[in-house]
Amino acid sequence: MFKGKIVSEKMNKTVIVAVEFPKRHPKYAKSIKNTKRFKARNEKNIKLGDIVLIEESRPYAKNVNWKVIEINPTKKEK
Repeated sequence: MFKGKIVSEKMNKTVIVAVEFPKRHPKYAKSIKNTKRFKARNEKNIKLGDIVLIEESRPYAKNVNWKVIEINPTKKEK
């Protein structure tokens, strides 16, 4: 399960969720944000910028293996 932000909703019943993973640089110990984008199945009313919780599920299409479980529309990251 990952928590991420909706960055695209242009497809039918599919959204792209950007999930940030904090990571430390091995030599300099600086915090780095790695972002991975997941295509997730959207059967709910989701808008751009919403924070959602996704989990892995059966394949819905060639690249869509995640589904949206929970929406938190009140919190929007800037």
